Amino acid sequence: MLDIVPSNARDAERLQEIAGLLRRKPDVFATLRATGAAVRHTRDDGETGAAVVTRLASSFDAAAAISETASVQLASLGDEERLSATTDEVVAWLKQQDFSGTRRDILDIGCGIGRFEHALSNSFNRMVGIDISSRMISIASERCTALGNVELRQTSGLDLSEFDDGSFDCVLAVDSFPYLVLAGMAEGHFDEIARVLKRPGWLALLNYSYRGSLSWDRADVGRLADAHQMRVVINGEKPFRSWDGEAFLLARGGGTLLRAASSDVEPEAPKIGTDSKEEIMAPAARKIGCGKQHGDERGLDRNLVKSDQYQDPCRRPGAEERRHPMSFACSVRPRK
Repeated sequence: MLDIVPSNARDAERLQEIAGLLRRKPDVFATLRATGAAVRHTRDDGETGAAVVTRLASSFDAAAAISETASVQLASLGDEERLSATTDEVVAWLKQQDFSGTRRDILDIGCGIGRFEHALSNSFNRMVGIDISSRMISIASERCTALGNVELRQTSGLDLSEFDDGSFDCVLAVDSFPYLVLAGMAEGHFDEIARVLKRPGWLALLNYSYRGSLSWDRADVGRLADAHQMRVVINGEKPFRSWDGEAFLLARGGGTLLRAASSDVEPEAPKIGTDSKEEIMAPAARKIGCGKQHGDERGLDRNLVKSDQYQDPCRRPGAEERRHPMSFACSVRPRK
């Protein structure tokens, strides 16, 4: 790490952090490889959406058994302090958008180990965290045991049928929609989210997919928002310093937020094979997975798009053109 010549000051700082982590935990990358390998981000031919969800549930159980921290964000490098820093940054962004509030009820889809329930506990009336992983719900329950306004449930992942219409002021989905896209359930969950949201209501969606194309994600989110009478307030920005997750914020009904709408301009229709390098940069912190393997997926309009599925946490082809999501080594050149 120390021999790498960074491309900018921020990468130099990150490399120093990783070098320090390696000194303290020399086996960290072996742990990350094992955690990433526990979850497969591809879909078999003929595999149903329900089968994908069932497989992912057991996979997340296995990943959390290896590393609780890395199982929800590999970019944390399995380090609790790094994960907390990213969590705090996301929480600060949510508060900046006036997303939380002491009178608001929030649904957290894919709550994982309960990090946002714990970090936001003083900023909502009630928060319900749901996840398909029984082990993650168990971990979250232990972390949030003293929080009387937090409820945690293991759910099927197929829908939100256990919640009544208009149950929540806000819905939060951090790194969970990519798995719904993989299972072909993203559109159905938008239907469900629109149903359980009050008017006004807000949806904070951080990372829509792992396809590697921001233009495709913007187009899909825009179509889904229009179909459910929602307004895109923040349209796939990268507002975080410690994580390159793409943030979408949607408003339903007559709600007003601190930000003016950033999606007044209709997103340009994406063209296969012509995404800019910035648009196809890989997400740095998906719930699981790191190295890429290309496969075909379809957008909501059924056109084929390239899907980048992460498997190996340290190497992947074409690294010179894409920022490495974990070690940042792909954006810098080694000394000769």
